[in-house]
Amino acid sequence: MIVAVAVVLGARWLRTLEGVQEFIATYDGHSTQLEAAPEGMPWWMGWQHFFNMFLIVLIIRTGLQVRNERKPPGYWTAKKGSFFSPKGNTPKKVSLTQWLHQSLDVLWVLNGLVFIILLFVTGHWMRIVPTDWDVFPNMLSGAIQYASLDWPTENGWVHYNALQTVAYGFTVFIAAPLAILSGIRFSTWWPDNAEKLNKIYPVEWARATHFPVMLYFVGFIIVHVFLVFFTGALANLNHMYTSRDVVDWWGLVIFLVSLVVIAAAWFLTKPMFTTPIAARMGKVSK
Repeated sequence: MIVAVAVVLGARWLRTLEGVQEFIATYDGHSTQLEAAPEGMPWWMGWQHFFNMFLIVLIIRTGLQVRNERKPPGYWTAKKGSFFSPKGNTPKKVSLTQWLHQSLDVLWVLNGLVFIILLFVTGHWMRIVPTDWDVFPNMLSGAIQYASLDWPTENGWVHYNALQTVAYGFTVFIAAPLAILSGIRFSTWWPDNAEKLNKIYPVEWARATHFPVMLYFVGFIIVHVFLVFFTGALANLNHMYTSRDVVDWWGLVIFLVSLVVIAAAWFLTKPMFTTPIAARMGKVSK
């Protein structure tokens, strides 16, 4: 709290300086965006946003369980030559929690692939990929404005500010692939006898990457949700959940329903519910 207060007071003091005021007037926080960039959020993006939120919450939860559990509720072994144990691999025995985590990962990756394909097909990639060097001074300007609690004037329906653009682009095109590449290293898909591959990509590198990337996602979610609610909750939630640029209560209602769905899924990930599903996909043992 002391650090946070110091940052806010420091940013507010900076904004009293004439040079900083001129800098913010020149760079308002919005970097140059391609003229062809589309406006708004299509219906598919709203659904993708929900699926991503639904899965990432459960993935983070099960990932932490895998990391911290001392006595798993049970073990799971894939069927030889099945999806989770490719041809040539000896089926690996993992905890039920790791099986659930890995299964959720598959759905998250599929959702992400569909999202990225649609981004490029519809041109929405232009909204989350910086296309001009002025993104850097605008990021600094936006950071000062956010830190001073005097938000940058924005309309996410039309144009993300520089910090949003970089944060969204980094999350989609860097953080997500890092999570996948590090996670697959200690999954049941990793080849058994791959000495050269193991030397090129040691498991220690994967462990050193996977957890920090998870922490990044947690931090991103906290900041993202905070700003959604404190920079115009009703408008922002309508953008994301109803694909409309209006201010009414429908976006909030759908968001609250989505939280109930996630809470129900959280409850249903208990071993008593997941074990029968795991048994259909492999062998479950104590």
